[in-house]
Amino acid sequence: MLAAGFTTIRAVNTKRLLSLVVVLSIFPAFAGHAAETKPTLKLVAEGFVQPTALEPIDNGRALIADQLGQIHLLNKGEKLHDKLVLDLGSKLATYNTNSFDERGLVGLAIHPKFSGNRKFYAFFSAPLRESAPTNFSHTARLSEFTLGRDDTAGGERIILEIDMPYFNHHSGRMAFGPDGFLYVSVGDGGNGNDVDAPAKNGNQIRGKAPEGNGQSKNTLMGKVLRLDVDKKDAGKQYAAPKDNPFVKGGGLPEIFAYGLRNPWGLSFDRGGARELFLADVGQDSWEEIDIIKKGGNYGWNIREGTVCFDPKQPRNPPEDCPKVGASGEPLIDPILAYKNFRKFTKDKDSKGISITGGYVYRGKALPQLAGKYVFGDWSRNFVKADGVLYVASKDADGKWTMDALDLAAYPAGALGQFIVALGQDADGELYVLTNTSNTLKGQNGKVWKIAAE
Repeated sequence: MLAAGFTTIRAVNTKRLLSLVVVLSIFPAFAGHAAETKPTLKLVAEGFVQPTALEPIDNGRALIADQLGQIHLLNKGEKLHDKLVLDLGSKLATYNTNSFDERGLVGLAIHPKFSGNRKFYAFFSAPLRESAPTNFSHTARLSEFTLGRDDTAGGERIILEIDMPYFNHHSGRMAFGPDGFLYVSVGDGGNGNDVDAPAKNGNQIRGKAPEGNGQSKNTLMGKVLRLDVDKKDAGKQYAAPKDNPFVKGGGLPEIFAYGLRNPWGLSFDRGGARELFLADVGQDSWEEIDIIKKGGNYGWNIREGTVCFDPKQPRNPPEDCPKVGASGEPLIDPILAYKNFRKFTKDKDSKGISITGGYVYRGKALPQLAGKYVFGDWSRNFVKADGVLYVASKDADGKWTMDALDLAAYPAGALGQFIVALGQDADGELYVLTNTSNTLKGQNGKVWKIAAE
């Protein structure tokens, strides 16, 4: 009786096993692990004017910068602290609230030894200093602050100031590298084509280099700088690391790389070869992503993306252009470039009008994104909020390609918002900072987390 019963049970189980094998052969997604989890956006915080940076500090907390000068504390559990960490509003240069404006608080970086020294760094637009040319727009300032145990900051130490001729293209994206040095991107100083605007009322020349600030190694504009903020050179509040490419001559000692227009995204890969990724906003035609190398010349304003550029005819690129810079150095190609809607309005390959740089994903919540560079484009339209999230992947032969980051509730990564910046927490998870206005008014800025559905 027992033997007969066992035989019957084994037969039934065999049939079930065969049925399961048939199901799995038809629907392989059920085999092993469950189907790949689709990313979604989780609202973390809101009420900002235009959030520009999110940087982790300690114990699962992060600082969030708002462009009008406020620095907020995001507590563990993703709840905003009820008191500001710091308000730099009174230190900012005049800005326009009723129109698009790039001035304000635009960058944050946390000292790699923050747990001991409590230091962080802010990049913002200050009023013109006394020594600046009177017809310039503002002075870009990099300052150090110390976070007190009461979670408010003070003790400003001005590290570096750069007089900026125009209201735009000052960049200010920052990151500490694996070497402990601070990398700071600075735009070309503004105006179109990296040249001065036509003279008006006899008061014009703003000091743009004849070859463009991006190509000139005698200005800090259009560059990635590399600074040792823990040491001081004579007369400075920082030191230029001894292995910077121009410490011994040929350019300013702070310069690490050059030939850039308006970097809006600067981040080190937390894994792999720890490469430095930079997103450079194009003029009207091409947006690009670069991997920054020491001493590298990235082409602006000889090239835009991988295409030749003529400052006198910016929308009609010449068929041929120099392959090297003024010193004979090769121009480095971006790893990825995509068409800008401003010129390629009807081209299906156009992706947006202003790249918003991001991070190589090294978190755990979304393993399908591991090793891929997640970024965005501010919008596909200047007056209508139409930003899109993208992901760039490197294939076996080293070529990078991009696709829309498909999200639950946001097909093809279209958020219906302006994508101002991305952020990364201590666990490698990513955040998206947005608003729905192209002006500096209202409180429609939000911070979202890219999370598993």
